[in-house]
Amino acid sequence: MASLLKNGTGRRKSSVARVYLASGKGKITINGRDFRKYLCRATLANVVLEPLEAIDKVKAYDFNINVHGGGLTGQAGAIRLGIARALLEENVDYRSLLKAGGFLKRDSRKVERKKYGQPGARKRFQFSKR
Repeated sequence: MASLLKNGTGRRKSSVARVYLASGKGKITINGRDFRKYLCRATLANVVLEPLEAIDKVKAYDFNINVHGGGLTGQAGAIRLGIARALLEENVDYRSLLKAGGFLKRDSRKVERKKYGQPGARKRFQFSKR
């Protein structure tokens, strides 16, 4: 990476992504690997690229991303939020485009805890009158 410009942090479920943005040619690395190889599925790779496609700058920036925790879907959502926040820090004019796409919202949904006296978070044991 040439020069570090901006950074952003994204979170989803139990995943945390630290995104470092630099001007470049569109290279995205996640934990030292190419993002398409790391995420394995085309749908998850598209999730990561959504904020860049919204502002039409897919090939304008390089990203170095460190992500840990959770699974691949949560990590992809965390990376998307981190990229959007880094782009917003780079240029404030992107705010309207990113906000319209819903990329600046943190998805606060998490796994509901299991309650005592029950087999799961919502599941109940079978009821019988007798």
